[in-house]
Amino acid sequence: MAVTIYTDRRMIEHRVPPRHPERPERLEAILRHLERTGYMVSCPMGKVREATADELRRVHPAAYLEELEVVDRRGGGSIEADTWMSEQSLLAARLAAGAGVEAVAEVLGGPNRRALCLVRPPGHHALPAHAMGFCIFSNVALAAKEAIAKHDVNRLLIVDFDVHHGNGTQEIFYESPQVGFLSIHRHPFYPGTGLKSETGSGEGLGHVKNIPLPHGTPRAEYLAAFRAGLHALADKMKPELVLISAGFDAHAEDPVGDLGLEVEDFDLLTREVVAVAETHAQGRIVSLLEGGYNVPILAGCTVAHLHALGAEPAKTSR
Repeated sequence: MAVTIYTDRRMIEHRVPPRHPERPERLEAILRHLERTGYMVSCPMGKVREATADELRRVHPAAYLEELEVVDRRGGGSIEADTWMSEQSLLAARLAAGAGVEAVAEVLGGPNRRALCLVRPPGHHALPAHAMGFCIFSNVALAAKEAIAKHDVNRLLIVDFDVHHGNGTQEIFYESPQVGFLSIHRHPFYPGTGLKSETGSGEGLGHVKNIPLPHGTPRAEYLAAFRAGLHALADKMKPELVLISAGFDAHAEDPVGDLGLEVEDFDLLTREVVAVAETHAQGRIVSLLEGGYNVPILAGCTVAHLHALGAEPAKTSR
């Protein structure tokens, strides 16, 4: 199956201070590995554009967007304890958000039913009015809003397997009757949210499924918990589209996260999501890169994820 890749090298120009985990080398390493393994030849490339102000305002208030413009005009700086902007960061963030919007449009309206957005900065910690945890805009939430606003999607599911809880995504959709959210994550851990008792409210009650796991959880137990939670929520939501917040920092050698996983586990996680999408959503999936900070391992995990989504490398690759 063709999996369209959405990326733009201008996102590499989002510069951060030395030793910051969310550094440009992350995306550079992924793209080099995709070239070496033949996926840059075999996978179609989607067109990436900046998200428009109207699209951004579906999630983020105008006052927050203006605050970011002010920081951008003065050349960048720290905007939150862990989040930094340089001269090109706002452009990169708009491109990251726009990649998800464009990928949703293609998956719902075009011939290809799968897309992978290799973007930075990541997005799942971003709150409507605040940056947080390396994230400026909520890329996955903006993609979900596009599906609902422009493509008449009534039910969708967001699956987040980053080692950190997707607190921003959860907050945005906590009362939504249309969006289901599943997060499997390390707990107790940053950002401190994601308890089992957080299940949504109002019309969204029961549409949030958190699977907090302690450090040291056996891999088999992790995978069993993910499988059970995913299928239960998917059967309840019956999504017409599945979005993935694909973080790879649950890998055992990640310097920021670690929940003991190996590269092959991300293949298994992805295949479970594919099974859900095939059952409920005509196979339609848009995946967006989140965390993963061991650069060589991140590249390998990304290829495992892409292959499990259905992509095959070019036969001429070595």
